[in-house]
Amino acid sequence: MTTRPRLALVGDRSDRVPSHARFDELVPHFGVEVDWLPTATVTEAIGAYDGIWVVPGSPYASQSGALLAIRTARTAGIPYLGTCGGFQHALIEYSRNVLGIEDAEDVQYDAEAATPLIVPLACSLVGETAPLHFAAGSRLAAVYPGRDSAVETYHCKYGLNPVYEDALRSGPLRISGWDAERAPRAIELPDHPFFIGSLFQPELSSSPADIHPLIRAFLAAVQVRADLRERGPVTATK
Repeated sequence: MTTRPRLALVGDRSDRVPSHARFDELVPHFGVEVDWLPTATVTEAIGAYDGIWVVPGSPYASQSGALLAIRTARTAGIPYLGTCGGFQHALIEYSRNVLGIEDAEDVQYDAEAATPLIVPLACSLVGETAPLHFAAGSRLAAVYPGRDSAVETYHCKYGLNPVYEDALRSGPLRISGWDAERAPRAIELPDHPFFIGSLFQPELSSSPADIHPLIRAFLAAVQVRADLRERGPVTATK
């Protein structure tokens, strides 16, 4: 019997965030059990989920809660998807805990941050569509078989500070998607079961009848995790 996976949507529900209303339409078609966890409620218990999706809506009520969710997914091998704020905070978590840049920060939390990793985009992407180019051989590229680019939907004002792009490349994290100006728009961890962050928001270009392929790939990884859990303890990654 196939195990029904459990997915945590981590974020602070708000009518001002367009993707949150879209989740109400999409979640019944995911084929998984979904719990929406406000960031202030995240604890170590999130490690019991088969998938973690940190959704848009930053700055979060609890940055530490969002970062705990991401760190748990990264270190326990739990499939992770982070869109918009989930992309930004995956960069922060990785920079702090893997690269040792302990003060890496999003200027939405601290305008005077010593290490402003996440800063306003040169051009706001609120309500915009834009080309996305994939890194050859990446997991992201595999989501779009036979293609090297796509047009994706955004609703973000903040992204990676280009000053820190080289530092991010110094570890295992891979930048797997760029815009037309080569600004990073997606990241992944190649040796993780599934760990992708995207500044674009696949939920916004999805409908109940047409779920974005990135979401489908993520949900497939969540199902694999659930099946493995049913067979016995799941080994964590580094």
